[in-house]
Amino acid sequence: MSLNNISYYWVEAFKSLYRNSWLSLAAVGTIIISLFILGSSVLLVLNVNHLADRVESGVEISVYVKESVSGEDLVDLGEQIKFLGGVESVNFISRERALEEMKESFGDRQDALAGLDEENTLPDSYRVKALSTDLVPSVAEKIEDLHGVDGVRYGHGVVEKLLVLSQWVRTMGLAIVVLLGVAAVFLIATTIRLSVYARRQEIGIMRILGATNWFIRMPFMLEGMLLGLLGGLVTSGVIYLGYSTLVLRVNETLSFIQLINQPQIINYTLLGITALGLLLGILGSAISVRKFLKI
Repeated sequence: MSLNNISYYWVEAFKSLYRNSWLSLAAVGTIIISLFILGSSVLLVLNVNHLADRVESGVEISVYVKESVSGEDLVDLGEQIKFLGGVESVNFISRERALEEMKESFGDRQDALAGLDEENTLPDSYRVKALSTDLVPSVAEKIEDLHGVDGVRYGHGVVEKLLVLSQWVRTMGLAIVVLLGVAAVFLIATTIRLSVYARRQEIGIMRILGATNWFIRMPFMLEGMLLGLLGGLVTSGVIYLGYSTLVLRVNETLSFIQLINQPQIINYTLLGITALGLLLGILGSAISVRKFLKI
């Protein structure tokens, strides 16, 4: 490819953008709207997954020990739990510590627990964390069969529903992102197609003069690339400002909800949106030229 050809491609691409300025603005607007919806959906899915992971990571198995178990037997029980398959960590909670934690949870209503100070009837227990949330039910069953265990609680029924909901959210989120991506490609393709149609006579003359397919295609590909890149950059800037404001407001008013605020994840997401805008512009141009002009 000669330098003259490269220069020609870029000059024609910018000429087309200038001659069809309103059409170009419409194309950029289409890309911005498409990418904004797509980028917002990606951030929504990432945050839903993040919140689901936080909820899942907080699922623990409470193992209550029989009152008759103490001393070495209590330590042995902890070791048996530790070496069960699927167990990540085991923490012993004495009845005294359990009482202190209960007082903290009651806050100003600690007077209701006054009787427990004189005679603490709370059992010793272990808090067990499984390697993954889906292993919690099976690990709980294994622990329940151990000698010295008085009872096991982990939110039976709730955990299973949480797993189903998390999987559903992840699947639906991925499906939405894919569908919006496909819709964005065809929206951009339709817009670029109008630009191609406006130059149909010029293209016909070029073909009569013997221009190759790639020679005709390249200015349109570059035009789509520029439109996609501009749309991606604008969208990334809008999403960055909007998401930063949202995170700030949520932290101020709903501090118990922790949105993703890691710069690395956000930067990669914005970079992906910009790159996707570039790719969508190229794909939209390619589809328009191939399907509409039958080059």
